[in-house]
Amino acid sequence: MSELIVIGYDDTSVAKKAFKAVQELQKNHVVDLNGLAVVSVDEDGETHVDTPAKSEKVAVSATAGALWGMVLGIVILTPAVGVVGAAVGGLIGKLSQMGIDNDFRRKVDSLLKPGSAAVVIMATKVTEDKFAAAMQSFGGTLLKTSLAEEDEKALAEQLAGPE
Repeated sequence: MSELIVIGYDDTSVAKKAFKAVQELQKNHVVDLNGLAVVSVDEDGETHVDTPAKSEKVAVSATAGALWGMVLGIVILTPAVGVVGAAVGGLIGKLSQMGIDNDFRRKVDSLLKPGSAAVVIMATKVTEDKFAAAMQSFGGTLLKTSLAEEDEKALAEQLAGPE
């Protein structure tokens, strides 16, 4: 099971500091990451996604990386409502079954206003008390949902496509 955690900040510089803190938490085995990004929205409303440098090991496998990319894209970059292709629509439907529904996506969207940022974390393990203690100094608004292991596997299979 993975946890999807989004922490919204009014200040991009604070989000970048929190992002670095999560990287340290991984090094200290407080969190095992499948994905990590800081998503910022500039004053023109344009969304920017920064992920750890290639030297940082985050995705544990190609499948985990693909799953992370899809989750990040659906949660952050795809409009909550609107016209999408059948394949993306199917993936959105699958994510909704996994607990990443339009309500969660709307809450994430409400965190991302011009000039703000969010740290987006997908983790297979989080030592809650240590994570909370380390992140408390940054403040922010926390949103969290869980992804069941069976659902992650089904989504990974859907991402792989027919054999």
